[in-house]
Amino acid sequence: MSNFEALVPALARALEKRGYSELTAVQKAVVAPELGEADALVSAQTGSGKTVAFGLALAPTLLDGAERFGHAAAPLALAVAPTRELALQVTRELEWLYELTGATVASCVGGMDMRSERRVLE
Repeated sequence: MSNFEALVPALARALEKRGYSELTAVQKAVVAPELGEADALVSAQTGSGKTVAFGLALAPTLLDGAERFGHAAAPLALAVAPTRELALQVTRELEWLYELTGATVASCVGGMDMRSERRVLE
């Protein structure tokens, strides 16, 4: 795990399981220690790993030192996407990235079954 030592361990294992051997430039930038807890605005090419980068950046705050999530009474984070397709892509990426943390990742988009979205949120 030498390339991922600065990451939340569960996410590092998920990256290895997914076949990552190193982070992309944008992923390295958002987990750089000098960024701390500052807000980040990321602009990079399609396929540069931005979605995973955002997931990596959120993890320390969301997990707050824990290895896994406990029960949450309400959603802990919200990602807003401009299209249904992008929202579903973000959901798929965050599901595998956060799989080992016990997180539940839900998407809520227009044109989908609102009842099943509500069940996942509950």
